[in-house]
Amino acid sequence: MTPAAQPRVSLVTGASSGIGEAAALEAARAGDHVVLVARDESALAVVATACTDAGASSTTVVALDLGDDVAVARCVSRAVAITGSLDVVVNAAGVVAYGRTEDVPADVFEGVLRTNVLGSVNLARHVVPVLREQGYGTLVLVGSVIGHIGVPGMSPYVLSKWAVRALARQLQLENRDRFGVHVVYVAPGGVDTPIYAQAGNYSGVVGRPPPPVASPERVAHRIWRLVDHPKARVQVGLANNLMRFGFNVLPPVFDALVGPLFVVAAKDRTSPVAPGPGNVLASCPSKNALHGHQGSAILGIARNLQTLLPGRRRP
Repeated sequence: MTPAAQPRVSLVTGASSGIGEAAALEAARAGDHVVLVARDESALAVVATACTDAGASSTTVVALDLGDDVAVARCVSRAVAITGSLDVVVNAAGVVAYGRTEDVPADVFEGVLRTNVLGSVNLARHVVPVLREQGYGTLVLVGSVIGHIGVPGMSPYVLSKWAVRALARQLQLENRDRFGVHVVYVAPGGVDTPIYAQAGNYSGVVGRPPPPVASPERVAHRIWRLVDHPKARVQVGLANNLMRFGFNVLPPVFDALVGPLFVVAAKDRTSPVAPGPGNVLASCPSKNALHGHQGSAILGIARNLQTLLPGRRRP
């Protein structure tokens, strides 16, 4: 990330964990005024201290639910008040729920859509007018390769990330008349964050990032490169384009393979989990972290395959 001549104001959602935390730390190292947004104030306070130590010009903590439009409006106004402008907004907030469509309770299903979809819309509703009035600035929406394909047992997340991709495209079309205003869509593949273990889960076993697994720092670095050199749509992950190709060009092949591959590559069949909402309905601060620490994806696949052998324990 290139340091600006004057400190920028950078607002990052989902800043208490994973990609959001990594993005906030990179902004801090560039000397930005960093506005940290997530649901839990105590978790944000820890990241705020790290951002101050990393060189942020200032840190502002705003605890809110992105599904609350009034709270989002106040947050954006507070960010603008720091210097009178808002330069960068990175929307990295997101929650996940595993389980068949009919098995995920209505409140959990709606909770995923509230954070991932309505949260993105609420943020855009209040950020875009500021950027348009200024005539410059960047809104980054963090999507997922899952917003381009389908996978069994993740309907809430799949639907939400398809919607985030559609929102990004709409915003790009609607703001073509402001050449200095950029809407960037970033779609990571598997990332080493706690989101899989924090997820709502009605599938019986813990989820895990499928290989190849990127670090949150790598995704954050790519985000800030795109802020400096904007592109409308970017994939982060070596396997993303292969999956997208299969889904769009060879759907019968994709449909036949995605179920078995998902079971061995995107779940931990050795880690049973009781049904529950995870962090979908409320933050779980004790589980927030920069990294997920789920170990080698290849070794995880090997362990999963062992559970499929005759006589081995099945979840």
